[in-house]
Amino acid sequence: MPSNTIERPEDGLRVAKRYLRRERLFSGLIIVIVVSLFLLTYVSTSLLPAVVVAAVLVVIARAPILQSKGTARLQTDTDFEAVVDSFTGPTPPVLGLQWGVADVVVMKEGTPTYPTSYLLRLRSAEPTVHTRTVTTPNGHQQVELEILVNDKPWATYTARISADDEHTNIDVEYPSDRRFGLRRVPQQVLAKRYRDAALSAQGYTVIERDAHFCL
Repeated sequence: MPSNTIERPEDGLRVAKRYLRRERLFSGLIIVIVVSLFLLTYVSTSLLPAVVVAAVLVVIARAPILQSKGTARLQTDTDFEAVVDSFTGPTPPVLGLQWGVADVVVMKEGTPTYPTSYLLRLRSAEPTVHTRTVTTPNGHQQVELEILVNDKPWATYTARISADDEHTNIDVEYPSDRRFGLRRVPQQVLAKRYRDAALSAQGYTVIERDAHFCL
């Protein structure tokens, strides 16, 4: 294994792999639906209307009209310093699905990179995570995770980490920096479920979460 390859937390990795299998099933189902509507239109009418229907469906499904954003409050028994280290490390807990579905996690010039292949390895993407930390006046830590995919803005996660007598608390905001089509809505809904499961596997309890789409 190359020296710059990072070991990923096994519990979170297992959850991400389950998500990836379900996500591929959902993506395949959408293709089946589009093809079925094309064939139904072709059988009912002729080739030209079927082609028009298929083209309209593809445009509607792929048109970048939606953005996702949300907040979450997490809690863990892990001590404050260890939580800060995990959020500023190469595999931040809130990015469990990103580093979990990657082919590998590597460090490139000090930056965590998640090379990811899909469509039977015919296509690939390379998310990178740029981390910034700020210590607030009250001693809390604020960690900002800026994610780029192929050098283009993808999302920014801001985690505010504090501690009380019993727990470490993390308040997270994650507005998306890119838009996606309707075909990604089932994937986003599925990701919410597995995102929480990945956090739980890493020792974090999701106290509350508010995630939604906007135009």
